[in-house]
Amino acid sequence: MAVELKPFVRGWPRERRNGVDLWRWRFDEGEWIAACAGAGVEAAARAFAEVEKPGPVSFVISTGWAGALSEEFEPGRAYFVSGVIDAQTGERFEAESNGDSGDESPRSQNRDLGHPGFVDSHPSDKTTNRRSFDSPSLRSGSLRMTASVGHPGIWLVTSPKVAGAAEKQRLAAAYGAGLVDMEAAGVARLAQMRGIPFYCIKGISDGYTDQLPDFNRFISANGKFSLIRFILFALVRPWYWLALARMGENSRVAAEAIKEAILDFLDERAYIRQRNGYPDLKR
Repeated sequence: MAVELKPFVRGWPRERRNGVDLWRWRFDEGEWIAACAGAGVEAAARAFAEVEKPGPVSFVISTGWAGALSEEFEPGRAYFVSGVIDAQTGERFEAESNGDSGDESPRSQNRDLGHPGFVDSHPSDKTTNRRSFDSPSLRSGSLRMTASVGHPGIWLVTSPKVAGAAEKQRLAAAYGAGLVDMEAAGVARLAQMRGIPFYCIKGISDGYTDQLPDFNRFISANGKFSLIRFILFALVRPWYWLALARMGENSRVAAEAIKEAILDFLDERAYIRQRNGYPDLKR
């Protein structure tokens, strides 16, 4: 949903095309494009298609909210994901490392950063690939990996539906993943087909044991969430109010954390090109 990207794209020109919301930041060497089209892999594919229309994509970041599949992952924080799993097909897709470790990142290959897509850092410890971000304001000097040396990283499972508490337990047991979303595997598959680097940054909107309404009944076939129907549903069910208020606040903070994570990620990869007129991402 657009609100997931709101802090990051604040001030960017916005347009809507073929049911996809698009934000663009243009500069001399190209542009960054952020896009969203709703929940689910089909919506993510539509967003990806619109991002591609202006020309080849240098790399793609799947971002937005995710649910925690373990108490280890805190609502309101953003995490770099090491890989994603498609719960429907069992496919696994590794994400590029976010560290400056000589991997095939845009910086290490000196790729043109003119046209990355966002659908949906500074040098650090090379021995692990797990990283989390607090909100609302982190700066590069304070960023550090949070896992111990040799940690296998965070895996995310993409489910065809919003996962409630019981489904989260099942997914955690079945896949050993730490997070769940509805889009990342679709974005990863498209990136793999095109041979472009795939990154994944997710902010936690809801905890492992949170008892929330079934959101699936309010999501249409094309991935659109009916906010009015949901509000009318929630108004007469006060037992959900506290949990929904907590989720709303966690989601807001997580969106800010996503913004900080992406900005630091891009700052690192733009660092060697600042002299060539790249914008100051922190402004």
